[in-house]
Order: sequence, then structure tokens, then C-alpha cells
Amino acid sequence: MIGPGTNWYVAVAAILFGIGVTGVILRRSPLIVLLSLEIMLNASNLALVGFSRHFGTVDGQIFAICVMAVAAAEVVVGLGLIVAFTRRSMPLDVDAATELRG
Repeated sequence: MIGPGTNWYVAVAAILFGIGVTGVILRRSPLIVLLSLEIMLNASNLALVGFSRHFGTVDGQIFAICVMAVAAAEVVVGLGLIVAFTRRSMPLDVDAATELRG
């Protein structure tokens, strides 16, 4: 096997996941929270692909593709909410956004 081992993939995935968790916890902007969630999902994809390579199967890669589809749906819903907040002149603060009345 040429290239880095599974330990490196898992270590990089853990670092990325930690950065994403830090962004979700510390930031109040919904855009930054969405970006942090994307980093967390990409970290899980990296771990899935790393383990898939380690075990020599394609199961992890198939799950990674499914996670990418979920991430795309999450981005669409999140950006739709941000546009709705902006049109109603509501504050773009995660703590202040308790309800979105239609």
C-alpha cells in the first residue's frame, strides 16, 4: 500500500472534526455555523474513506457519497433560512433566532 496509513487519515479527520466543533460552539453567525458543520461532515467522509481503504472495501466510499448528499441538502436548507432571515430584517444571530414565523 502506497501513501499514508489509516492512522494519518483518522488523525486528520479528528483534527478537522475538532475545528468544526469549535466553530459550531464558539460562533454566532449562521454562515459560520453552516461552514463548521460542513467541515465536520467532510471529516467524517475522510474517516470513512480511510477505513474503507484500510479494509479494502468500497462500503466507506458509498457511505461518504451518501453523506455528501446529506451535506448538499443541509446547505440548501440553511441558505434558504438565511435568505428568509435577511428578507425579514431579522438579526443573523443564532442565539436570537428562536422562531421564524411565516
